[in-house]
Amino acid sequence: MKAMGKTRRLMSLGLCGAAVTAVLAAPSVQAVPSALSARTVGDAAGAQQRGPGWALADTGTDARFRGLAAVSRSAAWVAGSRGTVLRTGDGGRHWRDVSPDGAAELEFRDIEAFDERRAVALAIGEGEASRVFRTDDGGATWTESFRNTDARAFYDCLTFFDSRHGLAMSDPVDGRFRILSTADGGRNWRVLPDAGMPAARPGEAGFAASGQCLVSSGGKDVWLATGGAATARVLHSGDRGLTWTEAAVTIPAGDPARGVFGLAFRDRTHGIAVGGDYRADQASPEAAAVTGDGGRSWRRASVPPVAYRSGAAWLPHSRSSAVAVGPTGTDLTRDGGRTWRTVDTGSYDSVDCAPRGGCWASGEKGRVARMR
Repeated sequence: MKAMGKTRRLMSLGLCGAAVTAVLAAPSVQAVPSALSARTVGDAAGAQQRGPGWALADTGTDARFRGLAAVSRSAAWVAGSRGTVLRTGDGGRHWRDVSPDGAAELEFRDIEAFDERRAVALAIGEGEASRVFRTDDGGATWTESFRNTDARAFYDCLTFFDSRHGLAMSDPVDGRFRILSTADGGRNWRVLPDAGMPAARPGEAGFAASGQCLVSSGGKDVWLATGGAATARVLHSGDRGLTWTEAAVTIPAGDPARGVFGLAFRDRTHGIAVGGDYRADQASPEAAAVTGDGGRSWRRASVPPVAYRSGAAWLPHSRSSAVAVGPTGTDLTRDGGRTWRTVDTGSYDSVDCAPRGGCWASGEKGRVARMR
């Protein structure tokens, strides 16, 4: 248990000594280009399309934002270090600090928003550091709806199927991942029975790196990403977390710093997994995988991202285009995740797209950007 606790802390912080050095050496916000290059992307027939572009916003803080929720082209929420939560309603021109009172010692790693006024945020950590907060008034006030009292639990990510039903996941307790459930929009939570959860592998845990280690699509399907064990896995439930199946993923694991860090599903069958090794001095040669059968099987990307990636999102109104982000850049796929190309070198931890349009990315040193 002591070794697992160390693994949890390492994964959840997402940083080791080498990675810290890399972060400190990374360009400042001012030094990083404010948009993806406007290079032209052509298909085999020579037809051309403009690539997407990131427009950096001034958030007025140096907090690291791993939690991100895109509401629309104009509205988004971010949540991060030092208990910081920000919200914009004008496309990122202005950001309002709506951090919960007394949360300065907490680390927010995930936030899910239903609209500009309603959101649920997850703080991560061992024991009582793992908490859930909910707001119904745009962050003017927050209610702490869950505080973990089990010292063995460490919550990493949360997801919602709709405005009422949602789940949060913890690293293994008693040999199985623990699932927390709500049926009233995050106001109340209960731990689900673990009889339908496959046993965790030695050293296995989740990564609280981008809020994407637990994702859902539709009304009942949810996927959970793992790393740290000999093989990375994605677990799938088709009944809102009561029973689960497991599948190995081609992204290398076998170390507490390696595995699947983020998932994105455009429907209940087509998904992308990204990850690798988050240490800056380690290569991530197979950092992406794809599935076309709901996660029952995964195949490696034939041309993967060039480095570790922590988050991914399907572009709105597209059945084949998606982006993946990480500390060293953004990659774009036009063929459903089979091949990727780097289109930006700015540092981001998470990316999210609203269903009706509007994509956002967030990361270190207060970096938040909107796709142009």
